[in-house]
Amino acid sequence: MFWLNFASIVLIIFALIIVVRLFLRKTFNIEKEEKTFFSYNYINDFHKKIDWAIRITSIITLIITFYLIIYQDYSLNLFLIVLVIFTGIDYAVRAFFEWRYTQNPKQSILTISEMFILVIALIIIIQFDLLNTVS
Repeated sequence: MFWLNFASIVLIIFALIIVVRLFLRKTFNIEKEEKTFFSYNYINDFHKKIDWAIRITSIITLIITFYLIIYQDYSLNLFLIVLVIFTGIDYAVRAFFEWRYTQNPKQSILTISEMFILVIALIIIIQFDLLNTVS
C-alpha cells in the first residue's frame, strides 16, 4: 500500500508542476529553455560550487537521518522534514542565480513556483501522514 500511495502522490505532484509551469509561461511570457534530461544546468562556476556544497551537506545529513530512522526508531517524518529543508535551500539558490545572472530572469518565477509546490506537498504529506509513516 505504501508504494501505491507514494506513486499516486508523485504523479499528482508531477502533473501539478506541469500545469502550473504552463500557466505561468503563458501568463508571464516566459521563454522555454532547452535543458537536457537528468543533467543539472549550472548558471556559472560560483553556482556550481554552492550547489555541490549543498549536495554534500544534504547527503551527509540524510545519511545521519537514515541512521536515526533505522537504528534509533525515529519517525520517517524526520526524513521528510530534512527533505523539505534541503529542497527549499536548493531551489532558492537556483532561483537566485537564475534571477541574478541569466539572460532570462523570469525563469526564476518557474523555479520558485516549483519549489513552493514541492515544499507544500511535502508538508501536506507530513501533516496528514499520507504515506502512513506512523512508527
